[in-house]
Amino acid sequence: MNQIKRLAGILWIIIGPVAMYYLIKTAASEIAAKPEVDTKIQWGVFVTIFLPIAAGLVIFGYYALKGEYDQLPESSREV
Repeated sequence: MNQIKRLAGILWIIIGPVAMYYLIKTAASEIAAKPEVDTKIQWGVFVTIFLPIAAGLVIFGYYALKGEYDQLPESSREV
């Protein structure tokens, strides 16, 4: 299971920058196609919200690759 977590970490590290690239590329092409204020505001909000999420994917993947999630804490209550 730990190997799967580490492989998933590599996947998250790759997905983060790819998502950032396509987000910015799409925003630039949409703004260039229709350079009005409402389009700029809309894509500005999208980029502002989703860039930190994509950066979080990279950080999450780094910690998964590093092995920080190999041993999860035990639950405090018995089921």
